[in-house]
Amino acid sequence: MVGTRTLAMSPTRTFAAIFALALGCWQSQAQTANPQPSPTPAAPNAVTENKGGGDAPYKFVSRTDEVNVVFTVTDKHGKFVKDLKQDDFRILDNNLPPRQVTAFEAETDLPLRVGLLIDASNSIRDRFLFEQQAATEFLYQIIRPKSDRAFVLAFDEVWDLTQDFTSDMDKLTRGIKVIQPGGGTALWDAVFYSCRDKLMKENSPTGPVRKAIILVSDGDDNQSRVLRQEAIEMAQRAGVIVYTISTNLASTHTEQGDKNLKLLAEASGGRAFFPFKLEQVTDAFADIQEELRSQYSVSYKPDQFTPNGQYRPIHILADNKKLHVRAKKGYYVPKQ
Repeated sequence: MVGTRTLAMSPTRTFAAIFALALGCWQSQAQTANPQPSPTPAAPNAVTENKGGGDAPYKFVSRTDEVNVVFTVTDKHGKFVKDLKQDDFRILDNNLPPRQVTAFEAETDLPLRVGLLIDASNSIRDRFLFEQQAATEFLYQIIRPKSDRAFVLAFDEVWDLTQDFTSDMDKLTRGIKVIQPGGGTALWDAVFYSCRDKLMKENSPTGPVRKAIILVSDGDDNQSRVLRQEAIEMAQRAGVIVYTISTNLASTHTEQGDKNLKLLAEASGGRAFFPFKLEQVTDAFADIQEELRSQYSVSYKPDQFTPNGQYRPIHILADNKKLHVRAKKGYYVPKQ
């Protein structure tokens, strides 16, 4: 005889089972009435990554292929030309015209971010006081407290940030006055650090800024850990224009030092000054001040752009052959 087995349930278990069943039905109805939105697709220019595998969250990394170049135009007498239009120029990026020019402006009033780098090595000791005075006067003339910021960095065998970014002229003046000459010269380290750790990170919440280094030095280097080319590349990556003022007067001229200063300035779209006497150092600062307020800016999307970390040369040519355009020589594409 086969018996029938009856499973008895306590009142507590019966209530729990009924409650679970009712809860499941309610959740199902809620999902039907209010379906969850599907994930938003990535933007066309975004890269989607899932490095963790499985259910790891996705990481969206957007990139931009827009290039900005600041440049200066002068006539045959070296005077700044400030009234040109976009159609007056031809741009070549990696020997190709841009796919699209997104902006062109004669920008004489952009906020400035300036690094004043002063050589404090033994080799410039006899000219140091005058250079301090000229540098102080330069900052007083160019820094506008409401929009511009500057820092002061001295270097001998090591660099020393004597005053961080500020628009306070009293602080900047003290940053110059505390510098004392002595020791070797680590020029390339100072430029590399200023571009990578100061100017590359300095932006304005209100829009673009113009980044520049004014370097007062004899151009010799005997202490740096980075190479000259590494310092130049970092200036290009950071979008920094470098102006150099040689302290090699007629009696202390060194060919290699002046060559270093010229290469650094030209590669970044800046200008090298070689005064023959101390009084002309002040004139060099005045010329830099005028140039920083007399430049053009163009933004464009390059053709055949690949985020491969490679160097792309830039050429900006004026239709008027009598005009001279000075801009950075090129840039390094970010790696993606």
